[in-house]
Amino acid sequence: MRKFTDDRLLVATHNAGKLDEIRALLAPYGVDVVGAAAMGLQEPAETETSFVGNARIKAHAAAQATGLPALSDDSGIAIDALDGAPGVYTADWAETETGRDFGKAMSRAHEALLASKEPQPWTARFCCTLVLAWPDGHDEVFEGTVEGWVVWPIRGAEGHGYDPMFQPLGHDLTFAEMSPAKKNRISHRADAFGKLVAGCFG
Repeated sequence: MRKFTDDRLLVATHNAGKLDEIRALLAPYGVDVVGAAAMGLQEPAETETSFVGNARIKAHAAAQATGLPALSDDSGIAIDALDGAPGVYTADWAETETGRDFGKAMSRAHEALLASKEPQPWTARFCCTLVLAWPDGHDEVFEGTVEGWVVWPIRGAEGHGYDPMFQPLGHDLTFAEMSPAKKNRISHRADAFGKLVAGCFG
């Protein structure tokens, strides 16, 4: 496995919340983290049907465009009663003509659950795939998950995305009711990051 030896890392995301999480997770390693928006990068089309496929598209496009090692994250929520949806289309469910609306996306998920007539608890998991790509085309892949279930009505004002409707196993708070520090210790992203750090920064 290739070690990360640079002092600057491009994170291939335009999502400010995700960038903040990644910056906090990498803070102990003294890495200068820069986001795709600050580098003027466009978001590439995510044409794959898997988290790893889309993460690879984003990481390699960013590395090739800038000459910097690039880290991408493709993540989403998979709800068992919806056969794993929205899955790789987690962000797509939030798309509107005026930008992403995750309140709308969570309502859509809840309406689909009611239509499914599946009994509660509605088990689900957040999935995160990280791809660290270098400009020479090499990459390393790390996957993380956190199990839990979907709650309704939504609860909490922290976090981002579908956090207000996801309660992780073993906890009585949703991700959106937790402090960012607590969520970052137990999240799907933390799981994947633990593997990334052990593999490339350890």
